[in-house]
Amino acid sequence: MRLLLLLILCLSGSISRAAPAAVDTLRPLSPDRLLTYTYANDLFFRTDYYFTQGMTLTLVHPALARLPVRHLLAAGPRGSTQQYGLTLRYDGFTPLRIQDAFIRVGDRPYAAYLYGSFFRISNQPRRHQRLTTALELGFIGPAAGGKELQTAIHRVTGNAEPRGWDYQIRNAPIIGYRVEVEQLMAAGRFAEVLGNAEASLSTLYTYAGTGLRLRAGKFRPFFANPDAAMAGHRTESSPWQLYGEATLAGRLIGYDATLQGSPFTNRDPYTLPASDVRRAVLRSTGGVVLAHGGVSFAATATWVSPEFAGGRSHRWGQLGLTVGF
Repeated sequence: MRLLLLLILCLSGSISRAAPAAVDTLRPLSPDRLLTYTYANDLFFRTDYYFTQGMTLTLVHPALARLPVRHLLAAGPRGSTQQYGLTLRYDGFTPLRIQDAFIRVGDRPYAAYLYGSFFRISNQPRRHQRLTTALELGFIGPAAGGKELQTAIHRVTGNAEPRGWDYQIRNAPIIGYRVEVEQLMAAGRFAEVLGNAEASLSTLYTYAGTGLRLRAGKFRPFFANPDAAMAGHRTESSPWQLYGEATLAGRLIGYDATLQGSPFTNRDPYTLPASDVRRAVLRSTGGVVLAHGGVSFAATATWVSPEFAGGRSHRWGQLGLTVGF
């Protein structure tokens, strides 16, 4: 977590020195300033294998539009409101039994990664459509600190110490580009149905997928103009939001470095062969969101179908906090 905060501070310094962003009157810049932290762990379901824990720290700020790499991110059509953000993400993975001090052949390899995702959101309230593009840079391997983080947490909580991290996937760079399109399918006063299509070309995850999202309860419309949302953040009288969300998505997997290792190296002590990787994977989530006055809290449960031959389906929970400033 210290590394995540350090990277945010370094980025803040680079923003202050960057040249002013060119004014695009056809694609106005959102004034949103948001900071989000999430923590996920399968301990919420009393398991300790496969995806074992993860963290994200996301900053959305108009000053990020000054960064030169913004030109690498596709913009939406004229009239769309632009948001720029940076997400720092850590995830760790283990096999079924972390007490074994040897390679569990046929099981998931140990793996951890840390990367930054610079993203651009083009929101179109009138068309009820949103385009997100993201550039991802980072690394997979021991440098991500998976062994040290899980060992420290297990010592503090009194759980079994993981003994197989010495066989984890080795250090290699992560380079990727991701595109997602979201569209409103149906809406009522207390419910919305959204569809999405997504594709990623990356040395970490390469896939194409599509899915549906259901929102039900008291909420601000998903495609509401970000300017209106920011006005709510700045007033104490902004309305309460309380709603549930559920998603169902399918992915066609082209490459998964957490199972197969990085395409840049063949020094990994153990990986799964490509023939063992499940090429079609289902994922669903369910959760609740409570928001008021520029602060929101979310609790989510995720289920994923088996990702490799002989593997199990898996579940984990996630807590998230977003603050507008």
